[in-house]
Amino acid sequence: MSTALKKSPLARVKDDFGGKDKLVDKIVGVLDSGDESKDDLRKRLLGVANKKLIRLFTVATETKQAGGHDKLAASAAEKQNRGKDKDYVAKLETLSDGRLLDIVRVAEGRKANGAAKASAGGEAKAKAPRAAKPAAKAAPKASEKAAPKKAAAKSTKSTKRK
Repeated sequence: MSTALKKSPLARVKDDFGGKDKLVDKIVGVLDSGDESKDDLRKRLLGVANKKLIRLFTVATETKQAGGHDKLAASAAEKQNRGKDKDYVAKLETLSDGRLLDIVRVAEGRKANGAAKASAGGEAKAKAPRAAKPAAKAAPKASEKAAPKKAAAKSTKSTKRK
């Protein structure tokens, strides 16, 4: 078999964390449980799919490394060059941690992509001007439009009148 195959979520949980119980304990330690007790949170997380637990753990650890939810929202706004826009930052604070991390990743990718294009192409080339649009055809007169329709209307009428 090829080593390029991806491991299943169960295999990843067992290899990386030593089992689902240990992964849930790590998540409970990193995650802010809010009003819910840690025991209730732990019981609830034990019923969650392994793939979702892995995603939850990565999001929680990246959020903690960023300094928390509020700093992550401010960082996302700053990466988009909208750090001074208070309303935008307030809107970002209502989003989930996973969504904020995605926004930060996309903004970093755009900056890296823009820097790569600038260094690869040297100076930015000026776009060639567009060719002028061809002149619009003169609209037919109303009497010219109506004439063919009347002829078509007469041909569709039934000739069987009694």
